[in-house]
Amino acid sequence: MAKANDNYLRLPGNYLFSTIGQKVREYQEAHPEADVIRLGIGDVTQPLAPEIIGALHKAVDEMGAAETFKGYAPDLGYAFLREKIAAFDYQSRGCDISPEEIFISDGAKCDCSNIQEIFSVDNTIAVCDPVYPVYVDSNVMAGRTGLYDTAAGAYKDVVYMPCTAQNGFAPELPQGKAPDLIYLCFPNNPTGAVMKKDRLQEWVDYANKNGAIILYDAAYEAYISEEDIPHSIYECEGARGCAIEFRSFSKTAGFTGLRLGFTVIPADLEADGVRLWPLWARRHGTKYNGAPYIVQRAGEAVYTEEGRAQIKNQIAYYMDNARIIYEGLQSAGYEVSGGVNAPYIWLRTPDNMTSWEFFDSLLSKANVVGTPGSGFGPAGEHYFRLTAFGTKENTIRAIERIRERM
Repeated sequence: MAKANDNYLRLPGNYLFSTIGQKVREYQEAHPEADVIRLGIGDVTQPLAPEIIGALHKAVDEMGAAETFKGYAPDLGYAFLREKIAAFDYQSRGCDISPEEIFISDGAKCDCSNIQEIFSVDNTIAVCDPVYPVYVDSNVMAGRTGLYDTAAGAYKDVVYMPCTAQNGFAPELPQGKAPDLIYLCFPNNPTGAVMKKDRLQEWVDYANKNGAIILYDAAYEAYISEEDIPHSIYECEGARGCAIEFRSFSKTAGFTGLRLGFTVIPADLEADGVRLWPLWARRHGTKYNGAPYIVQRAGEAVYTEEGRAQIKNQIAYYMDNARIIYEGLQSAGYEVSGGVNAPYIWLRTPDNMTSWEFFDSLLSKANVVGTPGSGFGPAGEHYFRLTAFGTKENTIRAIERIRERM
């Protein structure tokens, strides 16, 4: 008799953003006249940069001619893209990362989820709290966690590292027995917090001392505006011996509809004496057929002089939205953070409302959608995330509604 993977039964309800989508659909069906503004899911709204569109058109034409047609992509990605990534994202910042250590994929979400496959199910995990829910959910699916404690809003056997206003929304080093796999995300989703280099160096030293592996999600590094904030964990001494890094083109260059990302695994990185590069290469080659040639050519265009300038302008557009949200909420009396080095604003819910109570109130009174903080972990309760990825017009309208109606 076939049996289901009962690890999935440990997951409470639907995926966070699926639940939000369902609640919004139900509200709109009941209130068809409502003009709902969505500042919840972190999806971009600006069209692709002209340089990227040009690269897409050129690549499409190449696919229409026998002499330039491309079929399956190389297992780890085309060299033309891996070389650009290594040069611009790493070597230009003094990071010792080669093109061969870069694995092209269709996005950081998949890689952050799939990376746990190359580690033993016996490994313990630690996550920032709050943080992107995929890290925990994917480990639940693999059977690496205990049962979900509804009262605590947390899984047993997971080390939750509280990120609160008191510690600047950046976790402290775990006390007691060290976890085996440590998920860090900076700039952070959802809080928008960052970690300065000296503090990140402490994590690298901790991981090397304890034989842990840091799984570092740097999907929002392009939004960093302040000095002394590392764009890559490999800017820290010794990181090659303890860290895997994930990046995405989704928010950097608006590729949410194209899908492109990459993972960096140093060739000499080991876990318990076993090199991890060959394991990920084996998994990649077996389970993944590669990002499309057309999309990888679009990714290459991100690194041209024109592409970099156009993308910089788009990031500035979104970060001006972040400023509008931050200043508007702050002037209305909300306790807010984020929005400086990341396109997310993290606010304290008023009157000690739960995150979902504030979600319902915001939707019904202001017709604005955000993301309940409790969906990102226990420490996210009584907090709420708004995204700066909307249009300028909708961002301004949303803040005006919040100020007037909430």
